[in-house]
Formats: sequence, C-alpha cells, structure tokens
Amino acid sequence: AQGNHGEDVKEIYFQGINTPTHSYAEFHYVYPIEAFPYKELQDVNANRSKQELEFEVWETGAYDNNNFFDIQIQYAKAEEEDIIQRIVVKNCSDAQASIDVIPQVWFRNYWKHEFCSQKPILKQEGEQKVGVFHEHLGEYNLYFEEKGTPVFCDNETNLEKVYGVESDIQYPKDGINDYVIKGAHTVNNLTRQGTKFGVVTKLTLEAGEEQAVYIRFSKNPVANPIETAKEIVELRAREAKVYYDDLCQKHEVEASQQKLFVDSLFAMLWSKQFYYFDVNKWLKGEEGSPKPKRNFERNAGWKHLVNKNILLMPDKWEYPWYAAWDLAFHTTTAAYVDAAFAKRQLHLLLREYYMHPNGQIPAYEWNFSDVNPPVHAWACLKVYDIDRKQSGKPDYDFLQKTFQKLLVNFTWWVNQKDSKGNNLFDGGFLGLDNIGVFDRSNLPNGIKSIEQADATSWMAMYCLNMLRISLELSKYNDSYQESASKFLQHFLEIAGVMEHLGESDNALWDSDDDFFYDVVQLHKGGEQRMKVRSIVGLIPLFAVEVIPEELYEGLEAFQRRAAGLLRRRPDLASLTSRIESRNKDGKHLFALLRGHRLQHVLKRMLCETEFLSDYGIRSLSKYHEDHPYTLYVDGKKHTVSYVPGESDTGMFGGNSNWRGPVWLPINYMIIESLKKYYDYYGDEYVYDYPEGSGNKMPLNKVVLELEKRLLKLFGPLEDGYTAYHNKHEVFKSEALKDKPFMFYEYFHGDSGRGLGSCYQAGWTALVANMLIEKDS
Repeated sequence: AQGNHGEDVKEIYFQGINTPTHSYAEFHYVYPIEAFPYKELQDVNANRSKQELEFEVWETGAYDNNNFFDIQIQYAKAEEEDIIQRIVVKNCSDAQASIDVIPQVWFRNYWKHEFCSQKPILKQEGEQKVGVFHEHLGEYNLYFEEKGTPVFCDNETNLEKVYGVESDIQYPKDGINDYVIKGAHTVNNLTRQGTKFGVVTKLTLEAGEEQAVYIRFSKNPVANPIETAKEIVELRAREAKVYYDDLCQKHEVEASQQKLFVDSLFAMLWSKQFYYFDVNKWLKGEEGSPKPKRNFERNAGWKHLVNKNILLMPDKWEYPWYAAWDLAFHTTTAAYVDAAFAKRQLHLLLREYYMHPNGQIPAYEWNFSDVNPPVHAWACLKVYDIDRKQSGKPDYDFLQKTFQKLLVNFTWWVNQKDSKGNNLFDGGFLGLDNIGVFDRSNLPNGIKSIEQADATSWMAMYCLNMLRISLELSKYNDSYQESASKFLQHFLEIAGVMEHLGESDNALWDSDDDFFYDVVQLHKGGEQRMKVRSIVGLIPLFAVEVIPEELYEGLEAFQRRAAGLLRRRPDLASLTSRIESRNKDGKHLFALLRGHRLQHVLKRMLCETEFLSDYGIRSLSKYHEDHPYTLYVDGKKHTVSYVPGESDTGMFGGNSNWRGPVWLPINYMIIESLKKYYDYYGDEYVYDYPEGSGNKMPLNKVVLELEKRLLKLFGPLEDGYTAYHNKHEVFKSEALKDKPFMFYEYFHGDSGRGLGSCYQAGWTALVANMLIEKDS
C-alpha cells in the first residue's frame, strides 16, 4: 500500500563471505548519515503508476557524496557455542559523524505459556558481562566492551502504545528504542535485568575513520573474552578465504569469475533461517491463551504441518519462508558446499509433518495448497549426482527414501491435477504468477477448465526423473525395474495426449505456429488455444533424459517391458525420440521433443525478436510487445502483452512478473536440457544462433552463448557500471565498488536491471552451478 511495487528492501546491504559451518560470516550494511528517507520513499512510490519504475533509496540523495557509514558485521566461532560478533563502522563522508551501535539479545516470549515454568532472565553479573539463564537452554555468558552502556527491558508488548490500555509491564520491549531515540532513561530497568538486552555504544568518527565494537556469546566462561576476540575473528577470516580459494581451484573457476562464484555461494548460505510454523497452533492459539482472531483461517487444511527447522529461504528479508520449488533449486547449489545439508532439506519437505497426508508438498506459507512445479524429483537426482561425484560413493539410502515419498506425491498429482484422467494436467499458477491471460488457479466465468502445456510438460519431466531414479536404484535392488517401466509408460501416455487432445484435434502443440500453448475448455462448449508465446511453451524442453549404456545394460526386465510396450503402442513410440535405439556411444534418449519439434521450439527461443534477450531467455516473447494477445470470455477482455520489467497489472498483487523478464531458474533448466540433447546428438545437430543469422553451431556452443548472456547481468559494462544496478552512482563509489554481488529475483528483459527482491538467492545463486558445470 506504500508503493507501486513492493518486493525489495529500501536499503543497501550486501551478504558477504559465509562458510558452510558458519564458522565465519560477514554482512555489510550501508547506512545514511542523515535521517533515513522513509517518508520520501513512501510518498514518491505511492504517487507512481504501475507503468513507472519504483523509486529506490539511492535515488533520494541520502547516499550522495559518500554521506554514509559502511558497516561490516563479522561473526566468528571460537568454538561451537562461543560466538564473537565484531561490528566495524567506517565514516565514508568528508565530515565528522556520530552513530549508535546496539548489539542485542532477547528471549522469545514463551513464559506466558506452559512451555516455561520459570521466566528466563538476562542479568548483569559484572562490569562487562551479562548472565543468560533459561530452564531448558541452560546458562550462557554475554560479554561486551567497557565503552558500551548496558540497557535492559522485557520482550513484551507495550500495551498502552499498541492497544491504548494500561500496561502490566514496567519496561516493555520498545524500551531500548526509547532510551536511544528519546533519551528516556526511565524505560531502562535499573536493576540491570530483563528478557531483552542491548549494549549501547556511541561512536563519533572523523572523516574516513573506522572503529570496531565487540560482543561475545559463550556457553562456557572465557578468560579475557574481548581481548582474545580480534585474533579469533582474523583467524576465521583467513580460514574462510583459504576454503573458498581451494573451492575455486577444485572447480577450475576462471579468475575473472571467481568473485561472482563465491559471492553466489555466500548469498545462498546467508539464506538459511530457523523457521517455526505450527499451523494448528497458529489457528487455535497457544495453550492458556485466547483463540486468535483470524480474518480467514488460512491453511486450515494443513493442521498436521509443523515446521520447526533451519530452512533455506528464497530471500530471508523479503520472503522469510520456504517455497517448494525455490528450495529445490536452492539445494542444487548447496550440494556443492554441504551435500549432507542439501539432502536433509529435500527430505524434510517429504516428511510426514510437512507433506500433506494426501501427498501434496506444501507450496509456500500464504497458501500451502497452491501448486509449485514438481521439480523435487529433479532436485533429488541432481543432489544425488553432485554428492556421488564429490564423495565417490552413491547414497542409495537417500535416493531410496526420497523415491518412496515422491511416489506418494506423484500419485497426488495424478489424482488431483489430472481431473479428466487423460494425462493432461492443470496445476494452476505453478509458481509463474501472472504468466497467463488470467490467474490459472482461479478461472474466470465462462472457462470450465484449462489443460496446461507447462503442467503437462512438468509431469512428463517428473516421469523421466522418476524413471532415471528407478534405473539408478535398480543397480541396488532389481525390483525397481518395475517402477522404471511404470514411469516409461506414463511418460509415453503424456506424450501422446500432448499431441492430440480428445476428439477435437485441438492439441497442445499447434502445428501452424509450431509451438505449445495452453488449451481452455469453455462452459458453453468447445475448446480454444491460448496463443501466448511464453515459457509455458518452452517447458516441454525439460522433459529429456539421456541414459548411458552402463546404466541401461543388465536391466533385462526393464528392457523386455519397454520393448513390449513399444510394440503394443507404436503410436506412442513415434511421438518421442526413438528410445529403443542408441547413439554411437550407446546412449539412449528419452525426450518429449523430436527433431522437428525441437528445431521449431529452438527457432522461437533463440530469436532476438522473440525470447532471446541480451541477458538470457525472456519469460514472454517480445513479439507480444506489438502484438498483445487478447482472450474474450463472457464479454470480458483478458490481455497479455510483453512487459520487460515490473508488472503493470494487479494480478497477484502486481508484485511479480513473468511477462518478459529473465529468470535464472528457467534459464538454468533450459541450459541443462540443451546439454542433455547435445550429449545424445553431439556435433551432428547444428542450429542457427541467433536464429536467422546463418551462424550454425552445435548445442553445446549454443549453451556457451546463452551462459555468456546471463553472465552479462553481473559483468561490468563499458562505463564501469553493472547491468543489474542500472547506473546508480553510489555503486561506483570507492567504498562500495568491491562489495559482494547482489542476486535479484529476476531481471529486466531488455536492460538487465535487477528487479524484485534483491537477494533471491533461492534460485539466482544458480549462477554458481553454471560456473561449476560449464564443461559438463
């Protein structure tokens, strides 16, 4: 309500180096010296239309002339439960400036409920020490510097301020704020105890000067805690650098790309967060408390769901909750630095306290019943392969456990999203928000149902993922050959129905346009293709798998069943690549697209007046810039046009846009698929790149060219700016020019400007995978 768009933080911060064990981590925050321009940001954005770019904090002038503090926050572990925080503040301006630095610690308020029979306490025990006491967590020690002033209050709501009633708490949770901002010393508990604590350090810095503030939190008492802290922080920083230098060398990352590579890994690791959501308790309230008043009982069908784990967030400032397909992509990057953690993350979503009893994987916090693309099997297989290559040992136990749960989820898809039982799927919005003419999860009057090219293709991909997992597990247990046969048959059935829909010949594949489209069923009868050239029509590329001879051989039962199936249904076999044959290297190709269809899909995808931008593959063809697509239903007009940047519609709150920008996860899947096609066809299959150029190249060269365009998002332009910053002077300043990269949610389809949340490392960190897998 405060602006025309709303999915990025109006601040400047950078996620710095972070090790997989978090033995060392850095965070960088850039804070203006003058008053923060809250009101200007609200007012200007509120007066901008959806057709205008959002107003950013650096455009307010608050950071002009280096008039800011550069703040580096370092965390270092002396031991597992001995954590040091060093806050280094530098005055980047040309004049003296002051700032308050306030490290804080507080208890979550459980003491008003049955969980704590004793109220926990933070209590000053010496000039520079606070004792931390909790009946379940035990005792800890908090050390701070002599120059800091300890301030105590309670982590309880100020009832008078919030509700206008007399408060039963003498020192409520906003006490530290009032002490610093208003100088209200009466809000500070002079008995030096409470459930919330801050140590206020007032710094006055000359131009260019920097000072450090230390705080230390330890399970055991530490001798000379502050004096020894600096040495530990610097040791851990050196260790972290050695770790990432070795990682760059191990994966042969080019020197010019090493910073981007490690920064993407840092951002991914910074995305971890403890996430607690007990749906039943959220609906009913805590024991001993009145039932909360909810405007509507969101997620009421998910009372079994109890999330109480450290999870990878899409962006823990803007999206501080997990999303099923974001997390799946996330784990494929995490696997390169912590495969065990990546496997646990994937397994979590399949556990009985996450997955619905009916087999659905929870989508995201606002509506667990919504549907994300079924990429979980792909991620499990990807993480399994990464782990196997790194450890030299296949983790059949992980693959088998996840496969059993994925069977349940696959069955849910078949039962719930194939409403007619004809292998055409209608998954709804599928995480693509406003990709369609209308919200595909809430069909407008006049439309009975929708057969989705993307949902059906995702399910074809799901079949092939499960087929590949079954073949892998067949090396471990012969009985999985039967599962492989089942998924082969299901894949062929999907391929068949995508070719011909019912009796109307209104297939998802349009033979005139040579492209895939969604088909709507009308209440008044009949069907109609929605001829929107979007990534919906590119997703059939993802249904591809190459099975090497060493995996295929020895599986007599599967080969016998497959041969029998192809004999019985030659009509299905002819629709896909000839899976009974093999290439010169003995590899078998299982793919939804044959040569003709692959050629025509690539023709559109690699055309610069359609999907191919200077910065990767767009989510909607640029063709629709001059040729919007309009669908009339019951007299109402629904239109899709090419929008390279932020959304200009109110669909899904107007905060997301799949109608033109470049999205890293889709580009990564395209690259993966083209690599598989090249693995089978080799140099024999060549294609124009870009389309119409006459510049013929095999698909592995096409992949390299696509990767170059995507890397341009992060590379310096000729004038020294980075594409995603779109020429903001503050980012060229001496203080900020070497800061870590930012990983935006998506990117402008024409300029490459970063859009949406500014740390969607849930999938934009996939750039690390691209750099590691460049030769695979």
